[in-house]
Amino acid sequence: MSQPRLGFIGIGLMGDPMTRRLLAAGFAVSVWNRSPDKIVGVASAGARVAGSLGELVEHSDVILLCLANTAVVEAVVFGEAGVAAHARPGQRLIDLSSSDPAATRHFAARMKADRGVDWVDAPVSGGVAGAEAGELAIMCGGAAEDIEAVRPVLAPLAARVTHMGPVGSGQVTKVCNQMIVGCQAAVIAETIAMAEASGVDATRLDEALGGGFADSKPFRILAPRMAARDFTAPPWHLRTLLKDLDMAVAQSGRVTSATPMSALAAQLMRGHAARGNGEADPATLVEAYRPREGD
Repeated sequence: MSQPRLGFIGIGLMGDPMTRRLLAAGFAVSVWNRSPDKIVGVASAGARVAGSLGELVEHSDVILLCLANTAVVEAVVFGEAGVAAHARPGQRLIDLSSSDPAATRHFAARMKADRGVDWVDAPVSGGVAGAEAGELAIMCGGAAEDIEAVRPVLAPLAARVTHMGPVGSGQVTKVCNQMIVGCQAAVIAETIAMAEASGVDATRLDEALGGGFADSKPFRILAPRMAARDFTAPPWHLRTLLKDLDMAVAQSGRVTSATPMSALAAQLMRGHAARGNGEADPATLVEAYRPREGD
C-alpha cells in the first residue's frame, strides 16, 4: 500500500526536526508556516512548500499540526481560508500541538460533522532532542481505527505511541505530563538556590543526586543549567510550560479535581514571565530565588 501524502503545518523548534524525519522515512511532505523564513531548511531537505493552506490540504491525505497553542490551532483550522475550508471527507488530521482538551473535543466534532475529517490529538513529550532522534513519547486520543491508521506516520517520530482513549484524551495526558514537569521545575529552582545560599556547590547536585529518588529528566536538564547560570539556546520556553499549567488548572475545574501544586507553580511562573522572562528558559526560574545585586 502506498504511503499517504502528508501536509505539515507549523515548522518551529519541534516541527522542523519532525518534518525532516518524515522526509527521511520516505513520506512526501508538503509544508506551510505562518513565518515563511522557517521553511527554508525543510524545503532544502525535500519538503514541498505550499503557497497556501488550501494548496497544502489539496495535496495531503493526512494533515499534521504542530502549533503554539489552542488559539493558533483554531485560527489555522477554522479561520478564513483555513484547513477546514478546504478539507474533504476521508482525510485525517493529527494535532501534535499541546492544546486544551475541551477545545480539542469541540474542534474534532466540528471537523467530523462539517467536513467528514477524523481528528487525532497526539501531543508529544521529549523536546527538540527527542524530535531529532525520533524518540518522542506520543499520547493519542481518537477512535481506535484512526489511531491504527496513523501509527505508520507517527512511527518515525516516536519511541512510543500510546492510545489513551477518545478524542481529547491525548491532550489530558499531556497536561498530566506538564503538571509533573512544571512542579519539578519550580522545586528544582528552590533547591539550587538554597544549596548555593548554604555554601554547597550546586553544580555537583546532579552528580550527587543522580540515580536516587530525586532523579528525573527535568532534574538532569534543569539543575545543571540553573547551577551554571547557563540560559543560552533554551531548549524550550517558560511561556509554553506556563500555558500548559494553565490548561491543567482549567481542566481540573471542569472535572472538580484539585490541583493546588500545579496552580502554585503556574503563579510562580506567571510572576517570572511578567518580569520579561516568558521567552526564556524555564531554568531562569532560579533567578527569582537568588539574591539580587546590592541585597
